Amino acid sequence: MTQEQPTRRDFIYIATGAMGAVGVASFAWPLISQMSPDKSTLAAGAAAEFDLSKIAEGQVIVIKWRGAPYFIRHRTADEIKAAKANDAKVVLDKYLGKDDARVKPFENKLQDQWIVVAANCTHLGCVPTSNAGEFGGWYCPCHGSQYDNAGRVMRGPAPYNLGVPQYSFVSAEKINIFGEATRG
Repeated sequence: MTQEQPTRRDFIYIATGAMGAVGVASFAWPLISQMSPDKSTLAAGAAAEFDLSKIAEGQVIVIKWRGAPYFIRHRTADEIKAAKANDAKVVLDKYLGKDDARVKPFENKLQDQWIVVAANCTHLGCVPTSNAGEFGGWYCPCHGSQYDNAGRVMRGPAPYNLGVPQYSFVSAEKINIFGEATRG
């Protein structure tokens, strides 16, 4: 049995078929990949868990969730006492004005040593400086708004308290943020 040698015509058929397959693949790839959701879209809907165990008492950290900054503050006993004393002084924004309304419970015990608030001044959106100002909370260097350590506006042009995101305690040292900060 003799084998025929491939002809030039056979090569042209194979090359044309290969180029056609490459063309179809290069057309189909972006069409199929654009049907997948964007990474930022996937991240926007996702809740996030944060470990609080590494935050020392008296320390404030800034985290990013859904592209927005948030403060997590581990308050000392003196800071909690000062925040509760400020309950009566809150005059600019009474919504969620009490300190106990701005913290969350874990296993029926209020975790008032932890405060989680949006890290944007409610005046023009600047990021306030931690552990600053007359009230020992946050001070916005842009226009002078001052917040206490519970994130309540005490003085300045800011009309509202720092927002509190929707979060819950997974354990005594872990929180799960699952919703945007609301006014308050």
